Amino acid sequence: MVQFDGLRPARLKVGIISAGRVGSALGVALERADHVVVACSAISHASRERAHRRLPDTALASPPDVAANAELLLLAVPDSELSGLVSGLAATSAVRPGTIVAHTSGANGVGILAPLTPDCIPLAIHPAMTFTGSDEDIGRLADTCFGVTAADEVGYAIGQSLVLEMGGEPFCVREDARALYHAALAHAGNHIVTVVADALVVRGWLVEHLGIDGGPVVHSLTDFAVRAYPTTWPISLSAPQPERSSGARPRPIVSGCCATISIFLDSFQNYWRI
Repeated sequence: MVQFDGLRPARLKVGIISAGRVGSALGVALERADHVVVACSAISHASRERAHRRLPDTALASPPDVAANAELLLLAVPDSELSGLVSGLAATSAVRPGTIVAHTSGANGVGILAPLTPDCIPLAIHPAMTFTGSDEDIGRLADTCFGVTAADEVGYAIGQSLVLEMGGEPFCVREDARALYHAALAHAGNHIVTVVADALVVRGWLVEHLGIDGGPVVHSLTDFAVRAYPTTWPISLSAPQPERSSGARPRPIVSGCCATISIFLDSFQNYWRI
């Protein structure tokens, strides 16, 4: 059983499924907070290379073996794979009682972890940023907002503490608002990234054809846009790329996750009915 010192998580043995862009970055952040990533799963060649580079002392193992050795189990898989992974872990009884199980999906709350409860402590911890796979992702985790959902006050305290230890800014998202939260984030993120990318193209044109440094203009316009339309909850976005790149867009759009996009549409429709 994991012991806690007040509201601060004890030093935990961490297991990560899987060591992709998100999982490996969070693993580094947790190790910097003195937790120990004891095992992770990695299927693709890119994930295995990333795991060896970022978490060199961490063993590569199958998902059941990763879960069996973890006190904190981090499920950092695409939304479309999360339900199947949870069902498989439950069917094999791979997760030990008392384990903190946290997923990184934005659209899902803790309900999707129901097959593993009440034996585990379920958390949804979503970093509100786009992961590019570069090492800059790790640095950008600092001050990034994390949407945290838990089953009770104890879970919220644990989730917020973990986020703070990784250098992030936690904010609570109700279970019934999770889909709307992520839909709004993805919707706004796509528009902002597109507008800023277009502004950077204009900047390049000004430099090339008129010899004018458009940097201050772009900065002023984007700063005005942010200040003119304040949000009621914090958002952290990745730095935009100077050309139109699908990699800069929120993951549900890039991956074509129809189920997640369908959840977005339903949440918007329900919101406007209220």
